[in-house]
Amino acid sequence: MAIVIRLDVMMARRKVRSNVLARAIGITEANLSLLKSGKVKGLRFSTLEAICRVLDCQPGDILEFVPDEGLEALRQAS
Repeated sequence: MAIVIRLDVMMARRKVRSNVLARAIGITEANLSLLKSGKVKGLRFSTLEAICRVLDCQPGDILEFVPDEGLEALRQAS
């Protein structure tokens, strides 16, 4: 099982650039980049809350659960 981060999709929908979002939520652009790429092991609720506030979205708009077999198909498609 895996949680896939769809932050880049929501940022594109809202037309928000990485540097603007990073500044608004109080993290570095480097850490936001790691978050967008899914290369993080965890995410603070306070950070998730700030992202949702700035992007006017719900956590489910950013995070998606993909079962193991779906994750493998997703990796092969990339």
